[in-house]
Amino acid sequence: MNSLIHANSFRDRLIHRRHFNGTMRSIQIFNSSEECTAQRMGLIIRSSDIHAAGCYTTTAVRKGSRVAEYTGPRLPKEEADAANEDSPITYLFGLGDGSVVIDGHCTAMFINHSCDPNCETREVKGRVWITAIRNIAPGEEITYDYCLYDGGDDEALCNCGARKCRGTMYSREEIRRRKVVRRTARKKRAERGTEAPVILTPGEVAEESAA
Repeated sequence: MNSLIHANSFRDRLIHRRHFNGTMRSIQIFNSSEECTAQRMGLIIRSSDIHAAGCYTTTAVRKGSRVAEYTGPRLPKEEADAANEDSPITYLFGLGDGSVVIDGHCTAMFINHSCDPNCETREVKGRVWITAIRNIAPGEEITYDYCLYDGGDDEALCNCGARKCRGTMYSREEIRRRKVVRRTARKKRAERGTEAPVILTPGEVAEESAA
């Protein structure tokens, strides 16, 4: 399947963006040992300088607040992959070990990647939340680091515009792993005296990545 996979303490999959215009409401619940309160915030989907459509808040968001939940039908990974094999757009977000995924149909699927995000993804009791990691002003675009870790030959170029942008949506760990794999492939080609592509087995990739 031609897709990009990314993770932030768990597995998820995403490619491309749908175009959409509209305003959505998100009810946020906060639990503590002392109290339970609710905050209503407005989230609007409109064009983004980062990529296609993006998600923006119309109200101030406090650090630690749950901005949106990633929701949708839950499917076994194999079933979701088969159903989306020929789809140019997927919003599959994996839970736990990745054996079950959420087929996104929600506000959160419009949230773009940034190398300097204002939110992060958290899995809490089987639910995926987009949570603010700093105070966010009204009108700001909501973003989180995709931390892509598998996308085939796709370069997954990043257009977030952050001062310390990595230039790619891949995680730092995945960038290092890919460098090792490419270096190993070049070494094998040199040893064999051929320019033909060298295909590493999954075991070889894992071995080289762990080196």
